[in-house]
Amino acid sequence: MSNGALARRRFLALLGVSALALTAACGNGGDDDTAAGGDVTLEFSQWWEPELPEGSLRALMDEFEEQNPGITVELLSGPYASTKEQVVAGAAAGTMSDVVGLDGAWVSDFVKQGSIASLTDVMGEAGYDDSQLAAQIQIDGATYMIPVVNFVYPLLTNDQLLADAGIDAPPTNRTEFAEAASAVNDLGDDVSGWALPLSLEAPNGVQNDVMSWVWASGGSMLADGQPAVTNAEVTSATEYIAELWEAGVIAPGSFTMKEQDKVEEFTNGRVGMVISSLAHVNTLRESNPELEFSVSAIPAEDSYTGERGIPYASWGIGIAENSEHKAEAWKLVEFLMSESVNSELSSLANAFPGNTESVPDFVEGDPVFADAFEIYSSGYPENEFTGLPVAEELMRMFGEELQRTLNGDQSVDEGLEAAQARWSAEF
Repeated sequence: MSNGALARRRFLALLGVSALALTAACGNGGDDDTAAGGDVTLEFSQWWEPELPEGSLRALMDEFEEQNPGITVELLSGPYASTKEQVVAGAAAGTMSDVVGLDGAWVSDFVKQGSIASLTDVMGEAGYDDSQLAAQIQIDGATYMIPVVNFVYPLLTNDQLLADAGIDAPPTNRTEFAEAASAVNDLGDDVSGWALPLSLEAPNGVQNDVMSWVWASGGSMLADGQPAVTNAEVTSATEYIAELWEAGVIAPGSFTMKEQDKVEEFTNGRVGMVISSLAHVNTLRESNPELEFSVSAIPAEDSYTGERGIPYASWGIGIAENSEHKAEAWKLVEFLMSESVNSELSSLANAFPGNTESVPDFVEGDPVFADAFEIYSSGYPENEFTGLPVAEELMRMFGEELQRTLNGDQSVDEGLEAAQARWSAEF
């Protein structure tokens, strides 16, 4: 079976189609959540609100409150990296918000900690029919996260910078990408060809910006479910990134750069190309209405002609084990996963819905998302980190070895061998 077919099967089985404000010392409110008359306040921590049109998530919460008298939703919102830091801190302290936005890479760790509730149990108690859910992220047969909407991570290119550099179309293969990055870099004025976030504090750049080069050429970092980062596919992609680094076309500050930093660099016209989520399109347009950009498939190896793996990520949702209001929290999850609301949310986010009956309206009338949908349709969604044990730590380990390699402390082969040994110990 081809890598594309395997990925489709795994994706359809696992992901269907694919906090901030430190919940303070009081966590989810505890004793203070229940006011006179039995009213309940749910804290909902997520990174979604800043990436959606202004006021749109609050409007959905207002609609939920109208339908559920006695329940109030307090949104705790911030950028992805900050939200992740606060959710992790809340999980360790037992102060996680009642409802929490989740990345699939966090789930295994949170389950081991006992910090997120079994949604299988909560759904059972509510008598919920889950047949319309496109996916459920499970550990040992129990659901702990539901993907609300799913995003692909295409290549975003600054049309003006590429044109100024004499590049008339987004690159389609690695040679073209290197040439475009070099040409943009040569423009000067503190402009770089490509932004590569390799922060060890928030190591998802390994997933989105490094392994994406492997998946784009039909490759894999695993073999029979076990680490295989010394294989030819990962080696080729890592060598390519090292060549771009040596050429000086990668934006400075990579070793501490996080995802939101990458987006800011692109928004402000300081880099010509980034690999980024469609969720950031709204942010780009609002922050810099003058920015003209295109989306395209991540460049593959020059000789590759097969289907391309497309990185994806989900806005997942879960309920804290420490929440005293799990039944009310589930009502909010159920609301977001209902056909009409999920259609609206996926349309607002320009993402693929988590309800199999929902239909987003973003494809028609918006060339950026029409192109993204074509990219999605012509390839296959891939993210091999989803559901792996200690996925975040695996990213961090690889990032540490990649940083040492780029810093000249070891060769590509030595770095990959070290990463392989460290990953194998975790498996």
